[in-house]
Amino acid sequence: MAQHFTLQEIVASLGGQLALSEPTQAATVKVSRMASLTQAKNDAIAFFNDTKYTQSLVATQAAAVILRPEHRALTTLPCILTDNPYAYFAKLSAMMNPSRVYVDHIHPSAVIGIAGAFAAKITIDALATIGDRVSLGEGVRIGAGCVVEDDVSIGANTVLEPRVVVKHGTIIGQHCHLFSGCVVGNDGFGYAEEQGRWVKIPQIGRVVIGNDVDIGANTTIDRGALDDTVIADGVKLDNLIQVAHNVRIGAHTVIAGCVGIAGSAVIGAHCKIGGAAMILGHLNIVDGVTISPGSMIMRSIQQAGTYTALMPFQKHEDWLRTAANIRHLEQYALKLKQLEQAISNIQKHSED
Repeated sequence: MAQHFTLQEIVASLGGQLALSEPTQAATVKVSRMASLTQAKNDAIAFFNDTKYTQSLVATQAAAVILRPEHRALTTLPCILTDNPYAYFAKLSAMMNPSRVYVDHIHPSAVIGIAGAFAAKITIDALATIGDRVSLGEGVRIGAGCVVEDDVSIGANTVLEPRVVVKHGTIIGQHCHLFSGCVVGNDGFGYAEEQGRWVKIPQIGRVVIGNDVDIGANTTIDRGALDDTVIADGVKLDNLIQVAHNVRIGAHTVIAGCVGIAGSAVIGAHCKIGGAAMILGHLNIVDGVTISPGSMIMRSIQQAGTYTALMPFQKHEDWLRTAANIRHLEQYALKLKQLEQAISNIQKHSED
């Protein structure tokens, strides 16, 4: 059965300021779920963060709304005022939808290696495989079917959802969340060419992950070739991201789905990388950079800011013409230079 929360209870737990048409609404208005402005019913609370959704705010059937103080005049509904409605929504959603409550146990079907160092309170679910000399901190949760290879260290309160694979020697910090299907510490893509054939380079580095890191479903993080691949504290990785060997990602950087990061790229702290962006190897991106979705980053970025490297979509026929023009840019530039020179000669002749 859904749990109901009064606005008063919400503000007491999460802060914010109540804005009510009647004082009694703090206790009488109750909500049991989060919803968008367009889909909310009278048992839901929604949030409003951008004036381009004003029409949706006016039309919403939500019982209450989370919004900024400067937007209070846009609705007569009961409100919770906060400077960051989106972050407040995230905290309230977690409060209303608590995470799974784990029971400390090691399932009989789990395979456990030798010489492990396990805290007293851990969960290892069915058919998980734990290698030799593995260290698991207090409150670690290993989901069904996970594989944790030899010499892995996992910090306190880290959760591995079902079918996560953590390869040998990986270090994972505290309060991390690895979602289903991600693979951490697989061999990097390293080969040397010799007489027309490829010789595999042993990948002897590790993956080192800090605290409070989230790694999305089916994301892969390769181990270093020599040095470690490093994911710093607070990094958030979406689904289906490829992080190649020796990459370093700075603290609190967030990366959206389908991004590919080639080997030895170094990404700074507090960066934001949009979905399907491609980052070439052996380049450096400083702190505080935002990269637009779909961009191809081919050289280092030395100054914070927002960077975009893509063309807006067009009708196919128009795109073909645009592509043809781009291919001939060098010829156009040469012709332009010749015309400028001709004009300059005419001006000189006229002056003479």
